[in-house]
Amino acid sequence: MEVHDLDLKAFMEVLDSCEGDVFMVTDDGDRLNLKSKLAQLIGFTRLIEGGRVTKARIECTSKADERKLFRFNLFGPAGMQEK
Repeated sequence: MEVHDLDLKAFMEVLDSCEGDVFMVTDDGDRLNLKSKLAQLIGFTRLIEGGRVTKARIECTSKADERKLFRFNLFGPAGMQEK
């Protein structure tokens, strides 16, 4: 799944609620496990422009996490209030 123009703080909160592994895949083919705060720092530093993630490819090991992040990508933090 590709994500665009994310609110980084809200995205990190959603990542913390994920149960499985969530990977950011870079254009170079690197796979960063975003459940690790160090990997988040490295990955987001490469993609941040003006305080927002402009584009990233995300892969999840859990379908539930994938649905959660897909909703977040479409609706932003407001989409996370629905269950």
